[in-house]
Amino acid sequence: MLPPWSFMSFSTFGLSDKIIRAVTECGYTEPTPIQSQAIPAVLAGGDLLAGAQTGTGKTAGFTLPILHRLSDKNVKGSSGGRAPIRALILVPTRELAAQVEESVCNYGKYLKLNSMIMIGGVNINPQISRLRGRVDILVATPGRLLDHVQQKTLSLSQIEILVLDEADRMLDMGFIRDIKKILALLPKKRQNLLFSATFSDEIQALADNLLDKPALIEVARRNAIAEMVTHVVHPVDRGRKRELLAHLIKQHRWSQVLVFTRTKHGANKLAEYLTANNIPSLAIHGNKSQTARTRALAEFKTGSLQVLVATDIAARGIDISELPHVVNFELPNVPEDYVHRIGRTGRAGSEGDAVSLVCIDEHKLLTGIERLIKRELTSEVIAGFEPDPSIKAEPIKNGRGGPSAAPSARNKSRKQTNNQKPTGRKPAGFGGGRSTSRSSGGRGR
Repeated sequence: MLPPWSFMSFSTFGLSDKIIRAVTECGYTEPTPIQSQAIPAVLAGGDLLAGAQTGTGKTAGFTLPILHRLSDKNVKGSSGGRAPIRALILVPTRELAAQVEESVCNYGKYLKLNSMIMIGGVNINPQISRLRGRVDILVATPGRLLDHVQQKTLSLSQIEILVLDEADRMLDMGFIRDIKKILALLPKKRQNLLFSATFSDEIQALADNLLDKPALIEVARRNAIAEMVTHVVHPVDRGRKRELLAHLIKQHRWSQVLVFTRTKHGANKLAEYLTANNIPSLAIHGNKSQTARTRALAEFKTGSLQVLVATDIAARGIDISELPHVVNFELPNVPEDYVHRIGRTGRAGSEGDAVSLVCIDEHKLLTGIERLIKRELTSEVIAGFEPDPSIKAEPIKNGRGGPSAAPSARNKSRKQTNNQKPTGRKPAGFGGGRSTSRSSGGRGR
């Protein structure tokens, strides 16, 4: 028996003709499971807590009904003559912000609504200028938004709808204090929508404090992984990982590979190594300028760049249809990050490969991942790269979740999961209002 959403079209929800026209022009006719449940819930006006695997269309699940609700009301300018910002979408990374705002633009192109992106890493002055005009929907990262609040360049006093997108990543990146500051600036009467790819105790606590009798949507079991993704683990000595990765890319002629490392320095070194071995590669992480990050991602999306090496900060902002290969050059310290990483492939029902290069140091991390996803990953030793049994495990000295991170229950759980002392530290739907601004600066978030 087919699920009920398989018989739906976007016109079923009562969305405006202009939105349906834009969606159809983007090539979409049938809603995904998360969209079929989230769109009616958002249109109803109540709060929502939604969980779904990455790549299932969460962005359209909230942008379409938000566009409909805002366009259905005629809002005049305030006493100062400027119309208020009415919807705020908070996201953890610059890349995801750009992706979400693009969706707003694409789906709302026939509506008299204006949107704006507000991110760090670029000059803040163009954003200040843009705020002097009409902005109905604001897509922002928390740090840059608070920069504007401090400079008194915007008001959040008339926000009607708040979206926390990829809320688990925002908490993981230490944005909880910024989020609380932002919430204090919003009107008490508003609609709250919380979207998360994974659930944790922290997410549940945030939902309990933020949401009022929310509808709950989970289109897959918690922390689930896409069924169309093939997972394989290649045991290898820590000192031979780079060599093995280059071997796999060349042997299988992989043309588009997203590789994850734990650290920014590690990402840079790996990209340099691969490039030196005739595999065009670039690194993307928080220390890169926004211009460099945007250029690398654009080249990777078009296929002109063979390998993109990323840290986990980029895991939520890369939305590439039919991305064939994701490689965990190093396993993440937090098991949930495995779900986020491999969620970049196997999106919207397409097939994908998730490859993990695992050395003896990472066996406990692998066990934690398998426990989380409730399955054992296939292990395959590559001929010529057999692990040396005489090599002993060493503590993982670099990575997220160490002393420099803000103390939290999540950090505590990381220590318990890894049984060691850590010492260091988008998607969303298909497509992307109208007038936009791609500029920002200040905090590089």
